[in-house]
Amino acid sequence: MVYLALLSLVVALAALAVSVTLLRRLGAARRAVDAEALPEDVHGLRQEVAALRAEARGSLRHVAVVRYDAFADMGGHLSWSLALLDDGGNGVVLTSIHGRSDARSYAKNVAAWSAEQPLSPEEDEAIAHARPR
Repeated sequence: MVYLALLSLVVALAALAVSVTLLRRLGAARRAVDAEALPEDVHGLRQEVAALRAEARGSLRHVAVVRYDAFADMGGHLSWSLALLDDGGNGVVLTSIHGRSDARSYAKNVAAWSAEQPLSPEEDEAIAHARPR
């Protein structure tokens, strides 16, 4: 009976050793197949990422809003300046000034993070907040 238990233990250890060896070979074969396919996939993904980055450079993705009270007798921060800029700091600043009886809107072009027209402090602040750090 002891011999039978010992024989069972030896057979189980041999089966375990064979299983480990086969799993290692299977893993190495799988890695070899993945490594062969990887460069083509990585090359394609890199090209796609580069194309997406080129497209994104021209998009107005740097956005900031500054809300404020334009007049001392008005509360609620109803006036605002909105900066819409691309990666190069090109775009527009939109401003809406609200008073008791009227509202006025302005649009000013922005090139390279500055404008040719004079900017209000709130418009400057909106551009500063939109600029990536």
